[in-house]
Amino acid sequence: MLFQLVQVLATPAAIAYLNGHDTSPLDLLHRHVSGDWGDLSTGDKEMNETAVRAGERILSAYVVADEKIYVITEWDRRYTTVMLASEY
Repeated sequence: MLFQLVQVLATPAAIAYLNGHDTSPLDLLHRHVSGDWGDLSTGDKEMNETAVRAGERILSAYVVADEKIYVITEWDRRYTTVMLASEY
């Protein structure tokens, strides 16, 4: 793990969508803390690498079926949120 998760939140819409597509939010969280940033540009992935070291916000994006799911860890690492990209 590149960083610790403290409190994990998920929107009801994200939970319903993931459950409806046989995808566990825990799988996405594991990818997120392992440095698999998902479907981001090379530049955004590099920004995440810097953010891990510098204590900045980290954003991952994963496409599940046809929907993009964001996993966002705040700069202070106190909250990580799983949400649909459309909720951002």
